[in-house]
Amino acid sequence: MHILTIGAAGMLGRKLTERLVQMGELGGRPLEAMTLVDVVTPDAPQGFGGQLRLVAADLSAPGTAAQLIQSRPDVIFHFAAIVSGEAEADFEKGYRINLDSTRDLFEAIRLAHDADGYFPRVVFASSIAVMGAPLPYPIPDDFHTTPLTSYGTQKAISELLLADYTRRGFFDGIGIRLPTICIRPGKPNKAASGFFSSILREPLVGQEAVLPVPDSVRHWHTSPRSAVGFMIHAATMDLSAVGPRRNLSMPGVSATVGEQIEALRRVAGEGAARLIRREPDAAITRMCEGWAPGFEATRARHLGFVSEDSFDDIIRAHIEDELGGTA
Repeated sequence: MHILTIGAAGMLGRKLTERLVQMGELGGRPLEAMTLVDVVTPDAPQGFGGQLRLVAADLSAPGTAAQLIQSRPDVIFHFAAIVSGEAEADFEKGYRINLDSTRDLFEAIRLAHDADGYFPRVVFASSIAVMGAPLPYPIPDDFHTTPLTSYGTQKAISELLLADYTRRGFFDGIGIRLPTICIRPGKPNKAASGFFSSILREPLVGQEAVLPVPDSVRHWHTSPRSAVGFMIHAATMDLSAVGPRRNLSMPGVSATVGEQIEALRRVAGEGAARLIRREPDAAITRMCEGWAPGFEATRARHLGFVSEDSFDDIIRAHIEDELGGTA
């Protein structure tokens, strides 16, 4: 088994690599080779004894995609993207990184398929941002994709390309619409949704956090642990059960900000909850009004994708995975 992970230096890319190395196999096949790619050189995973290639490359640069698949990896995890806030601030960069590079990758695979029958599994990290207001709650699996951000539009177009390239038999693709990842470890990124993590992450280590929206804002979340599980399941499942609708909304936990804070209070105590400082931001609040409040995710659950059942579980997963078991 040879795995290519594009976007391997990002948070989910790193965690996926760590999980794969711990497993030592994928789909019952020994993990023998890994190619890890990002715009900066990814770190070498500890404990991996197979063939390892670490690559610093921009997927949107001409010829990069073709070079990455020369070794014909069996499974390709495609995380490479810039986040929502950055894609909105820089229109050209968003389309170049989030859409053009995806098309380049799919085209490189198509040409390799035509040349020698190459047929990999492609697992694409999409987003619930492909949905746009007005939204029902919960959002059904057959709800139309009408994104209201450039990031969501770029992901939605990529989903259509993935479905069509799969239909034409160039690769075996599946798109995973990730909920907002919470709690994201490390420093805040440029995602507009970053406060969902910061109001929990910082108080858990005794630091103050700023909340820019009302407690009534509701959104759809899953932990990094579950998100990695989604990708691994997508890489190993029988995709004939998915059918032609190759892009799936993942399960998660729907919660208001107030419910998040109550979960923090239950898990870590009143002192942690007091570290949240409310500083209303009208622009961020307006943005949140168009975000998905929650999904039915019936298809994904029937196909074996699983997430946490409560926000308490999401917080506990963060404490176990990032804080050594103690807040």
